[in-house]
Amino acid sequence: MRRYYQVAGHTFGVSGGAEVFALMDNYEPFLTSEAVGDPVFMLAIADGQAVSYIEDLRQEEEGQQIVCGRTADLEPVYEFIWWNVSAGWLVCTDDYREGRLILTGHHTKMAIDNAVMVMYALSTAEKGTALFHAAAVSYDGRGYMFLGSSGTGKSTHAGLWVKHIEGAVLINDDNPVVRITDGQSVVYGSPWSGKTPCYRNVSYPLGGVVLLSQAPYNQIQRMQGLEAYMVLVSSISGQRWNEGIANGLHQTENELASNMPIWHLECLPDQEAANLCQTTITS
Repeated sequence: MRRYYQVAGHTFGVSGGAEVFALMDNYEPFLTSEAVGDPVFMLAIADGQAVSYIEDLRQEEEGQQIVCGRTADLEPVYEFIWWNVSAGWLVCTDDYREGRLILTGHHTKMAIDNAVMVMYALSTAEKGTALFHAAAVSYDGRGYMFLGSSGTGKSTHAGLWVKHIEGAVLINDDNPVVRITDGQSVVYGSPWSGKTPCYRNVSYPLGGVVLLSQAPYNQIQRMQGLEAYMVLVSSISGQRWNEGIANGLHQTENELASNMPIWHLECLPDQEAANLCQTTITS
């Protein structure tokens, strides 16, 4: 069985059994036909034997580990581990156009979501596209993103907009996508969200980006130049040691830092912070 999906205008395909697609309900709003564009990647999902590889890099956060390496045939491989239990191995071609996910039977949905996210982020990085770790809302016809390290309160601040600012609607809670086409930056919903399930196939012109920091007061100021650029770099998913991917992301980050208003909001988790942010960045 094979299905096609489209996120931020990029089509990709997934093949697997009915049990795989039963775990992919968050992708349903993004279903499309095979005829819509040339797929940026194809991913085959099935159970199988463990993959042997040489480890290059290990990333760990909140009980999850992603181990990056290469097989004996020099294919890129990513092992997904939760709480010291392997969920599966994603093996890709060098251009990230083809991949196969071998499942272990543990944490299966998380393995599927992570494999699709990795393939998407890497296969679109040279196409003016960036997968952000952020929360995003829409207001008055534009989209706004809130960035920050884990635990800063991105989802909380987005929720304050939705609760207290009339017309504000959540786009995505954790992983919105930004795509730049002909100089226009657009933020999109995605099938990947955080604690709040929000899988909306919507898009809005990007109106601004806000870095959040916790503080005992509410204060906002505009960021410029290298400072603004580095805020974007730290919030975008990508494989920086791959030259092509790094260059593609750099172009996207540089264009956003040069042309998009980027702000730093030091704030409390309260309505006043949301109101201050909204009146400043939408004026």
